[in-house]
Amino acid sequence: MDVESGSVHLVDDLAYEMIPLWQDNSKEELVKKLQDRYPQEDICDTYDEIGELKKEGRLFTEDIYRNYVDAFKARPVQVKALCLHIAHDCNLACRYCFAGEGEYHGRRALMSYEVGRKALDFLVQNSGNHRNLEVDFFGGEPTMNFEVVKQLVAYGRSLEKPHNKNFRFTLTTNGILLDDAMCEFINREMSNVVLSIDGRKEINDFMRPTRNHIGSTYDIIMPKYKKLAESRHQMNYYVRGTFTHYNLDFAKDVLHFADEGFEQISVEPVVAKPEDDYAIREEDMPQIMANYEALAAELLRRKLEGRGFNFFHFMIDIDRGPCVAKRLQGCGSGCEYLAVTPWGDLYPCHQFVGDEKFLMGNVDEGITRPDIRQMFRQSNVYTREKCRNCFAKYYCSGGCSANAYNFNQSIDEPYEIGCEMQRKRIECALMIKAALADARGEDTEVNS
Repeated sequence: MDVESGSVHLVDDLAYEMIPLWQDNSKEELVKKLQDRYPQEDICDTYDEIGELKKEGRLFTEDIYRNYVDAFKARPVQVKALCLHIAHDCNLACRYCFAGEGEYHGRRALMSYEVGRKALDFLVQNSGNHRNLEVDFFGGEPTMNFEVVKQLVAYGRSLEKPHNKNFRFTLTTNGILLDDAMCEFINREMSNVVLSIDGRKEINDFMRPTRNHIGSTYDIIMPKYKKLAESRHQMNYYVRGTFTHYNLDFAKDVLHFADEGFEQISVEPVVAKPEDDYAIREEDMPQIMANYEALAAELLRRKLEGRGFNFFHFMIDIDRGPCVAKRLQGCGSGCEYLAVTPWGDLYPCHQFVGDEKFLMGNVDEGITRPDIRQMFRQSNVYTREKCRNCFAKYYCSGGCSANAYNFNQSIDEPYEIGCEMQRKRIECALMIKAALADARGEDTEVNS
């Protein structure tokens, strides 16, 4: 992989050995170093081919973004996505919940229609020339306030034509309250839906119990999720799980979902304090890495057999790749993306909600702490020293700011365990792309 151009090359053993040596050695020097293992003619041909790739900007490419970053940091800030905390309440008691059973370490509350309407007005007024606007109904559990969800969708639709906007609504749910009427509305209005479930029954029920710890949440939600996924033609949804110290064999949970018929799957590592019993530790990393590799190999095998599925962290685009802003800054938290509490306070994202140091303003007054926005606006892969020479930097864009702050008290100091997992996921994703291209006889030099 050529980091700066995004080009990915399938190479033979000779090229693999030669590429790291090419810039510091002449052709004659490389012949001497490699002729005990490879024919001289092949060495010379490979040397010339590498030179051609360099001329074409597909190997040894210079960093084209470093000189652009000052202009990037000075760009106008336009909001294009909101995470509406429609309910600070929940009917489950998930052991790892960063939101404290939906309360975000504050008070239980449901967002009123009035607050939600003001949030959508704020989004439209601060979106500039962005036409497509994203709104995620989040919680807690948003179906506990579903009537307001429906009212806000209707209000959002009423804003589209007058303001030349297009709302893309999504909903994240634990599935307990889902019924046919809700699903019909979701299928009609939601661009995407995230269905929370952690995997095999024993894993899910241990980590995601009901408030009274009676009954199996897996048994309640699994039939509903299967029905909803099929009604959406296995598109525009994710079954979304969290793996912890207690299920480091999470590849089994991903494959369990696939074997149950789901085609859009995401299983994410838990983010927890080091002292939490379910937290991922450094000593867990070898098993986690082995699971990502085993999962990648099995996913590749199934894709080649025509029965593949999508795993969120292995989905990368090497043909076009993300835009410059995404490459440098990621999700846009604190700038393009904000979270709104039930009473209308604005935070950089849902993981900062409840931390008063990051209270940016409210839907009545707008941004009252531009210094917080400026801090996020300035942050990118070049302000994060550990990111500058990382091969994955343009795919993870420096990682999660909330994780960085929660572990290191700085949004510019990445969470190292998260970095290790991200690098492995990118490596696995590239392997799958390359192996599929090779198996199908496609062009093995892809430039993004």
